Amino acid sequence: MELPKTGTPREKLFETMRERKARDADWRGARTWSLVYHAGEDVDDVLREANSLYLFENALNPLRFPSLRQMEVDVVEMTAGLLHAGPAAGGAMTSGGTESILMAVLAARERAKAERGVTRPELVIPISAHPAFAKAAKYLGLVVREIPLRADLRADPVAAAGLVGDETALVVGSAPSYPHGVVDPIPELAALALARGISFHTDACVGGFLLPFLERLGHPVPPFDFRVPGVTTMSADVHKYGWCNKGASVVVHRDEAHLKKYQLFVYDRWPGGLYASFSMAGTRPAPPIAAAWAVMQYLGEEGYVRLARVTLDTTKRLRDGIEAIPELHFWGDPDATLLAFGSESVDVMAVGDAMDDRGWHLDRQKRPDALHLMVTPNHARIVDRFLSDLRDSVATATKAKSRGVEARYS
Repeated sequence: MELPKTGTPREKLFETMRERKARDADWRGARTWSLVYHAGEDVDDVLREANSLYLFENALNPLRFPSLRQMEVDVVEMTAGLLHAGPAAGGAMTSGGTESILMAVLAARERAKAERGVTRPELVIPISAHPAFAKAAKYLGLVVREIPLRADLRADPVAAAGLVGDETALVVGSAPSYPHGVVDPIPELAALALARGISFHTDACVGGFLLPFLERLGHPVPPFDFRVPGVTTMSADVHKYGWCNKGASVVVHRDEAHLKKYQLFVYDRWPGGLYASFSMAGTRPAPPIAAAWAVMQYLGEEGYVRLARVTLDTTKRLRDGIEAIPELHFWGDPDATLLAFGSESVDVMAVGDAMDDRGWHLDRQKRPDALHLMVTPNHARIVDRFLSDLRDSVATATKAKSRGVEARYS
């Protein structure tokens, strides 16, 4: 496509955009189970207004836009408080979980080099850890050592002990892991790092704005945050269960001195003046910062607890309904509101195909084969319809198997 010679009339422009958008996944109709986290129309209205108010500002220079800087400080401090980071903590906002993870890996690498003389840094991660860690290792020159999983699909601390060594720059655990919704044994993994002066990162990109409120509801939540000795950094996405629109995550350091010493980039040799940044990006969009601040202020603890309760209740209804289908079973015992289910008797990918035909969009997973649900309050209204279609899809896949028809997705 070439740039048009003349501008497109506004009416035609948006007509085209709406036509294209109509073919996208229907997240408003609760037909998707990841990617978009919808907390309600009232929250959407807050997000729209906050985004619009700061649509054109640039978060690169806090001296020119001090309101943005203060909102970022507030978001980081509120997040650190949720994660029990303590008064010495510090952090920064990033564009998402991948960038938060990238910055945590960078800080750990630089700390290992400065404090322990590590020159060939290694990254010890569960095989269920987010691919952002492998991406960070590739970009930053670390060797990845993978921790196998126990039968419960959590990282195996015994195996991890054999992987942690003199060149280890960072050990990682997930809270929860995206594939299975389980929290890794953070105390055991962090202890391995602490004993050798190694950084430890809890990836709470999914759970950072969910687990604290599930805990307030009395739901059993394994230890995962800065209350665990040895946890040095954490990531938490405001644009997941923090209910913000995309582009808002937080990386928190237990010790703000580490943030400034190992994560901050400062360059003073440029004719354009002093350049400093806590993230990979220089110019940063202002709307996600403003929206994150606005939604956290709007909801408050009471609002987050309310949404967590709806999400937890919806998850239980889905879990009970799926467990009642004889051909299906869950992988692992989820600690949160992420569910992965498979089958020993029917091709679960064919079940996913049949659900696609009925207008649902379930993520597929491998090792083991599974269909994946990330539950939000938006799903509360479609549970019965979803379970009915799932039962029918299992029957469809069973018939297809008897005819020797393979799944479209494999």
